[in-house]
Amino acid sequence: MSLTTMSGVEEFWRGEFLISTEPARLDLNVIYGFLTNCYWAKGIPREIVARSIEHSLCFGVYDGSGAQVGFARVVSDFATVAYLGDVFILESHSGRGLSKWLMECMMRHSALQNLRRWILLTRDAHGLYAQFGFAPVSSPERYMELHRPDVYEKPL
Repeated sequence: MSLTTMSGVEEFWRGEFLISTEPARLDLNVIYGFLTNCYWAKGIPREIVARSIEHSLCFGVYDGSGAQVGFARVVSDFATVAYLGDVFILESHSGRGLSKWLMECMMRHSALQNLRRWILLTRDAHGLYAQFGFAPVSSPERYMELHRPDVYEKPL
């Protein structure tokens, strides 16, 4: 079930769990605590996490007590393309289908409909994303990147 509020916030309920796009609900301590220790953002500065949240459509996952237990963010022009990043469910809540439900909610969000392209990077969650139509890049020769894996250790 989805609820859109006057402020454009969308919320989805399943049992005791809530997924919400309300920025005020986000717990920066939880998000930063996870990201600074994960493989894709190890050592990321807190201020960079805060800035990335500020400039993204964020989805928080909350348990019955209101504690944040998961997160994902979408960077998009809301017309043609979306980048999906920083998707996680805390280990204490894994195995409950929350990551799949989080993906379902993001893919149903009203502002993210009819986009031509979604992109993401993953090391180990291909099975999850494949359930939503994601596949390996069909024309890798067209894609380019400027990758700075040490940027958080040695800022430019």
